[in-house]
Amino acid sequence: MTKALMIQGTGSDVGKSLLVAGLARACSNRGLKVLPFKPQNMSNNAAVTVEGGEIGRAQALQARAARSPLRNDMNPVLLKPQSETGAQVIVHGQIYGNAKARDYQDLKPKLLDKVLESYQRLAGEADLVLIEGAGSPAEVNLRKNDIANMGFAEAADVPVILAGDIDRGGVIAQIVGTHSLLSPSEKARLKGYIINKFRGDLSLFDDGLEILTEKTGLKNYGVLPYFADAHKLPPEDAFAITSEPARDGNLRIAVPVLSRISNFDDFDPLLVEPGVSVEMIKAGNPIPTGVDIIILPGSKATLADMEFVRAQGWDIDIQSHVRQGGTVIGICGGYQMLGTWLLDPDGIEGPLRKTAGLSLLDFSTHMNASKRLEEETGTELLTGATISGYHMHVGQTEGPALNRPMLHLSSGPDGAISEDGRIMGGYLHGLFNSDQYRSNLFNRFNKKIEKVDNFEYVVENTLDHLSDHIEAHMDLDGLLEVANDAK
Repeated sequence: MTKALMIQGTGSDVGKSLLVAGLARACSNRGLKVLPFKPQNMSNNAAVTVEGGEIGRAQALQARAARSPLRNDMNPVLLKPQSETGAQVIVHGQIYGNAKARDYQDLKPKLLDKVLESYQRLAGEADLVLIEGAGSPAEVNLRKNDIANMGFAEAADVPVILAGDIDRGGVIAQIVGTHSLLSPSEKARLKGYIINKFRGDLSLFDDGLEILTEKTGLKNYGVLPYFADAHKLPPEDAFAITSEPARDGNLRIAVPVLSRISNFDDFDPLLVEPGVSVEMIKAGNPIPTGVDIIILPGSKATLADMEFVRAQGWDIDIQSHVRQGGTVIGICGGYQMLGTWLLDPDGIEGPLRKTAGLSLLDFSTHMNASKRLEEETGTELLTGATISGYHMHVGQTEGPALNRPMLHLSSGPDGAISEDGRIMGGYLHGLFNSDQYRSNLFNRFNKKIEKVDNFEYVVENTLDHLSDHIEAHMDLDGLLEVANDAK
């Protein structure tokens, strides 16, 4: 019988995704065939699967940690927010439709069978399925028809471990409060807890552990010290994008944080690169003068985010940057913004039907209902670097600027670049993962960045360190015994 274990959290961003990734690598290192699973995810950071579908980026990292190819079944329901109240619904990797938040509550019962189908397929192939919850099971106002936390756990009959975040404070209240809000059957399913992101002297929390045992009767499966290298692994949620000042670097890059920013893990290789300063510019702040490169990221709602760019005054900042000889790179939605017009006559993205772009390159983009999901390799034509990545976009771009493509891919030319080589963009995500491309790009600016890091090695090495961290501070043997309770 396949083992299964579900990690639920006392709230969002308590570290569930990273815990599952670390557990996946640790159990894989023990010789188990591990597959990650998240019934329902909400994120605009997605990855392309081997079947040509899309799943949440966190499950892509977890699959990598487990040394497994990406599968649609690892995240059967993915919600991609397009507005404050609505999202695109992805089921088994493909677009299922759009739904407002209230309408989605009525849709969930229809999706439970699809979620269970995916779980059963994975369970039939794995020694261990590691399941990540979403948000918190204490959100009992949304408990009816739940498919993300206890609703799924009860339907699939899997044991649950609760993770709390002590770094935010109030972890005792988090765990005790969550436990108190669960039904009797849910409490019986909850086998223990993990304290995550601990800093300082562990002995000072001994009384806290006693209180948790007294109040809940739950077993402690580990107090995990803060993992300092977590920033070297791709975050999933825009919530994780830092506002902290960028580190000093010879090369300065600015990235405007769009309201519907997507696939922002494109910038992870730059964020960990020695000698490079990446400034993530939040709403209400100008793009600073003197930066070498402005990179416009992907967007889940490009027309709305083009309006957002104008509302922040970033269009003026970008035009000033160009006049002063600066470089601008657009990725996917950011590439579409470089053109003259963005047109959405069928309302694919929302109510906005037309808006002007930045007019830095001579092309226009028409949104359409079909989404391109494809992995590709090729060459970046300005620097001659070999690249690889993936397409994940809607829209057809046409215009004279495309006669000077930025990329030559296995499927043909992609993107556009200005005659002076300072304005460029394309649809390919993952461009900066190429060590050769980053090195060649940096050298254009004569910034004395002698050697770039091997990004793929950094990620793999960090996953191994995370595995060691978990083995040292958690009762992994005990967790595997709990997993044996799965049916």
